[in-house]
Amino acid sequence: MFVLELTYTAPLDAVDALLPDHVAWLEEQYEKGLFLASGRMEPRDGGVILAVAEDRARIEKIVAGDPFLTGSVCTYRITEFIATKTAPELARHRQTPD
Repeated sequence: MFVLELTYTAPLDAVDALLPDHVAWLEEQYEKGLFLASGRMEPRDGGVILAVAEDRARIEKIVAGDPFLTGSVCTYRITEFIATKTAPELARHRQTPD
């Protein structure tokens, strides 16, 4: 499981100009079952995405397609973690440490 932390590097008007494309990209990832939750930070200086994928390389490839990133309005911090406990709704994503 991965926590994707976006930090805006451009003014909000530049971010907002790319928002429809970013939302469409998010929807694609949800449809593929890769994203579990997402939203903007408060204060509005970035966002967070909770994602699942087979490995970090896959996540890095997905992130590379985000219009916010290709439009140079944000940076990403990717944190991988082992979800050993989850809410019942996320039970299928539980992992056991090596």
